[in-house]
Amino acid sequence: MRRRTVLQFPGFEPLDAAAHHRRYGRAAEQSARVWDLGLTVGPLLPAGGQDAGTLAVAAFDVACRSANCATDSRIHIFDHDALVRHFNGRSLTARLLGGFRSGGRVVLQGGMTAYFRHAWRFGLFFVFPFLFTALALMLALLFAALPLLAGFSPWTLLASLPAALILFALLFPRLSARLHVLHLLADWQLAVAVAALDDATVRLWIEERVAAARQALQQESDEVVISAHSMGASLAAHVLGTLIEREPALLDGRRVVFVGLGGALLQCALLKSATRLRAHVGRIAAAPGVTWFEVQCLTDAIHFYRAPLVALCGHPGLAQPRLVFIRLRQMLEATRYRRIRLNFLRVHRQYVLAADRPAPFDFTLMTAGPLPAADFARFSQSRLPQLGC
Repeated sequence: MRRRTVLQFPGFEPLDAAAHHRRYGRAAEQSARVWDLGLTVGPLLPAGGQDAGTLAVAAFDVACRSANCATDSRIHIFDHDALVRHFNGRSLTARLLGGFRSGGRVVLQGGMTAYFRHAWRFGLFFVFPFLFTALALMLALLFAALPLLAGFSPWTLLASLPAALILFALLFPRLSARLHVLHLLADWQLAVAVAALDDATVRLWIEERVAAARQALQQESDEVVISAHSMGASLAAHVLGTLIEREPALLDGRRVVFVGLGGALLQCALLKSATRLRAHVGRIAAAPGVTWFEVQCLTDAIHFYRAPLVALCGHPGLAQPRLVFIRLRQMLEATRYRRIRLNFLRVHRQYVLAADRPAPFDFTLMTAGPLPAADFARFSQSRLPQLGC
């Protein structure tokens, strides 16, 4: 590859485009050492900036140089930090009520049952923040009831109950921060909104990114890589599916690779309200110029390991994405692996971070290196990428 266009859809993290750019730069430095490549990450070009024309979303350029090849990639960052702030930037009461309301909608729409049927660990991931919060509320109520249990008058509740609620409001955000409980409740609010498309902010975000993706696809390049991590997979499917729906010939003659990284697309698509999302999945799977594969890891609990994604979206007759399996133990140094393996959110982020040693998959190498991105669907531990150009 000499020229590449990348549309990067990150996961549900409180990171704006500048933060994603910095993280990519750190990963590129590590990947350059591992693969003995010259990788230069350029400055962030802000959305609407004039450095490289008017960009609809922020972007940056990456130059890859080795002895016999040169590849230039432009990476467009379709971050949804605005959506994260939209759901996270509320009062504690609103976040709790909104999270539990969304959790109830997931249950009523058959999502929880489907999660446990197709990926039981993802089902546990779904129930965790609600169980944790319910337990914390029960402990607060128990604290409020202590005077009654000690034989005092029921009138003591007039003092103990407000005291318990104040204590809960003060302690719960701090105690739950390490486990990202409130952040996960917001994640489920977004998941329900992405499925039903009943939130004006979410609909506007998708519409604006459809226009941004169309602009990015106007660039001349040897290939287009659409990388979608975690929740980003559902947003990417909405954006690309809408483009194909409106302009069926838009991708004609283009080499397009759609890559799900720890993809949680079924988090939204398995909800009954996600009719448009499932239709978009079918359009992407049926597009003749699109190569689709999913990178998965057994250690990662926050995705649908080995699930037939396209078939579960109601398209059993279409080709299923190729599944590519990675093993973190083989990618990371032993000390680093031991440090992160019990942190399920950190493990889930590893798809977009650098490895410590050559491995079948490397996010930087796929999005900025000399090899076609589709090649990463065929690599394995016994067949590592070869960079001889």
